[in-house]
Amino acid sequence: MPAARTIAGLAAMLRSGETSSRDLCRETIGRIRARADLNAFITIAEDAALAEAGRADALLSGQGEGDGARNRAGDGALGALTGIPIAHKDIFSTFGVRTTCGSRMLAEYIPAFDATVVANLKAAGAVTIGKTNMDEFAMGSSNENSFFGAVANPWDAATVPGGSSGGSAAAVAARLLPAATGTDTGGSIRQPAAFCGITGLKPSYGRVSRHGMVAFASSLDQAGTLTVTCEDAATMLDAMAGFDPRDSTSVDAPPPRAADSLGQTVAGLTIGLPAEFFGGGLDSAVAASVQAALAELEKAGARLVDVALPSSENSIPCYYIIAPAEASSNLSRFDGVRYGFRAGEFDGLTEMYEKTRAEGFGAEVKRRIMVGAYVLSAGYYDAYYMKALKLRRLIADDFARAFERCDVIAGPTTPTCAFRRGAKMDDPVAMYLNDIYTSSVNLAGLPALSIPAGLVSGGEGELPVGLHLIGPYMAEAKLLGVGHQFQQLTDWHERAPPGVGGE
Repeated sequence: MPAARTIAGLAAMLRSGETSSRDLCRETIGRIRARADLNAFITIAEDAALAEAGRADALLSGQGEGDGARNRAGDGALGALTGIPIAHKDIFSTFGVRTTCGSRMLAEYIPAFDATVVANLKAAGAVTIGKTNMDEFAMGSSNENSFFGAVANPWDAATVPGGSSGGSAAAVAARLLPAATGTDTGGSIRQPAAFCGITGLKPSYGRVSRHGMVAFASSLDQAGTLTVTCEDAATMLDAMAGFDPRDSTSVDAPPPRAADSLGQTVAGLTIGLPAEFFGGGLDSAVAASVQAALAELEKAGARLVDVALPSSENSIPCYYIIAPAEASSNLSRFDGVRYGFRAGEFDGLTEMYEKTRAEGFGAEVKRRIMVGAYVLSAGYYDAYYMKALKLRRLIADDFARAFERCDVIAGPTTPTCAFRRGAKMDDPVAMYLNDIYTSSVNLAGLPALSIPAGLVSGGEGELPVGLHLIGPYMAEAKLLGVGHQFQQLTDWHERAPPGVGGE
C-alpha cells in the first residue's frame, strides 16, 4: 500500500477495479507485521478481516445484497468506506475479537457484541484489520502505560507517539493503513495526532455513541478519528456519528454531513487566539510553526483576533480531579468476579478483590483510582470534587464568551513536539502538563481538531507539530472545512516519517 494513499484514494482504486479489498487487506496485514517494531497493534484479526473484505469485494462487483450494501451517510448502494481497511483502538468492544484496553485485567476478554462505533463503520463497509495498542484504560499521554509494551513514534523510535491513542496514531502515521479510531478524554486523540504528524478529530460530547466503548471518565470520553487528511476524517465521522438510544448521553439531533463542508472557504473566517495558549511553557519552535500556519490562513482571507480563556490555566487540576473520580467508579467493576483477570491465589473474597486489582492494574491506573477515591471521600468531596465541577462551568463559560467574537479558536495542540521515551515516566505532573491545551475542550464538551502544521528539529531528525482548532458545540463540519482548506494550502499532512515509501 503506497504511503500517500488515503481513504479517498483507496476508495477510487477499489471502485475502478485496480485492486480488491482482499488484496488491500493482505497488503495491510503484511505492512503491520513488517513494522512490528512500532508495537502499534495488540491484535490482528486476519481471518475476520479477510471475510469482511470478501463481502466488500462482492458488493464492489455488484454481487452483494441487503441493507449492508447501503451507506449510513446516504451515498448510494456502496458505503463510503466499502472495502477500506481500518483499525480500532483496543477500547472498543469487537464481537469475537479480544478487547484488552491495554490492560492485564482484560488481556483475554472477548466481547459478545460490537460497540456502536464499530457497528456503524462496518455498516459503511469498512474492514476491521485489528486492534491498536493504547495506554491502559486510556490513562496516559505517551502510550508507555500499556500492559503490552510501549508504542514507538514512527518519526523517531526513541520518542513517544503520544497517548492514549498512540497505537492508532503510529499506525496511520507509518501509513500501515489509512485510518483508525481513537478516544479522547483529555487530549488522547489530538495529542498523538500532533506528535505523529496526522489529522486527529475529537467530536463534540454526545455526537458519537459511547456504547461499547470501555469507560474511563464518562462525562469526558468521546470517540473520534485518526486519519491522514481532513477529507478522510469527514468520511469516518459521517459513518460513525448519530443518535444511539443505547447511550444516554447521545444527542438526538441529525448532524450535518461533515463531507459537505469541505468546499467552504476560510475567507471571512474569524480565528480567535487565546493568550493563554501562547504563554510560558510553549516551545519556541512549536510556536513559530503554529504562527506560520496561522499566517497561511490569514493570507487566505481569515481574520485573527485576540480572545481570552482565563479559566483554562486551571484545566489540568480540574481535569485531574474529575477524571480520576469518574475512573474510580467506572473501574470498580473489575473485581475478578464477573469477567476479566482473577488472581491465582487468595484466601476469601476480600483478598481476591485486593489481589486481583493489585495484580491486574498497572501503576498509572492505580494512581488515578486512589486519587479518585480520595476526592470523592466524605471529608474531601466538597473541598475538591465540587469545586472542580464549579470550575468546569467557568471553563465552558469562557469558551462561550470567546465564540461570541470568533468562529473557531486556534493554537498549538501540545507545548512541545514528541519527547523521548522514559523522559517523564517518573514525573506524573510533567506528563499531565502535555494536555495543557487540550483538556479544557473535553471539560467544555466541544469539538476540536489537530492537523499537521510543520516539522521542527528534534530527536534524530525532524518531528511534527500540530495546529489545534476548537469549534463551538456540534461544529465538527466547520472545523473539518477549515482544516481541509489549510491542507489545500500546505503539504504538511503529506509528509511521512523517514523510511515510509511514497507513491
